[in-house]
Amino acid sequence: MSRRVIRIEAYDATWADRFAELGQHLRAALGDVALRIDHIGSTAVPELAAKPVVDIQISVAALDPLDPFRVPLEGLGYVYRADNAERTKRYFRERPGDPRTHIHVRKLGSFSQQFPLLLRDYLRAHPAELAPYEHLKRQLAAQHPHDSAAYTEAKLPWFWQTIHRADTWSQQTGWEPGPSDA
Repeated sequence: MSRRVIRIEAYDATWADRFAELGQHLRAALGDVALRIDHIGSTAVPELAAKPVVDIQISVAALDPLDPFRVPLEGLGYVYRADNAERTKRYFRERPGDPRTHIHVRKLGSFSQQFPLLLRDYLRAHPAELAPYEHLKRQLAAQHPHDSAAYTEAKLPWFWQTIHRADTWSQQTGWEPGPSDA
């Protein structure tokens, strides 16, 4: 359990600017290894309150070998988190003291790669979903101010209910991910 306080902030348009800058550096460092570089998570949804953490998804052809993306990411100062329990991604964080950034490297076309893109696009297309989600996040941050694992776990029912609606929407609209963000 971390002593860092979970705080939810009002939407800040500079989150998109920060992603754009980071995305340019990532694209330059990774080249064709990154098949997509996308801004995901709550900071990628205009008008949605969020933890001030820019989440970035890098889609690659394969998760192994690791070095084609690990070496360039570490060269940019990101720290590889080999202890990440989620085996469908490779996870990197900012250096201590740098602005909070989470990098999720996932295999292109996998469910785990499509899920955050679908959720992001669904929320962008359904602004009525934002206020209830914000309320839930603020409530859970108050309940679990120092326990990010409990905070995340408590959001799971909302995620699965919302992804069900998003899947229905995707079937009705023929949703596909748009072009890479960077």
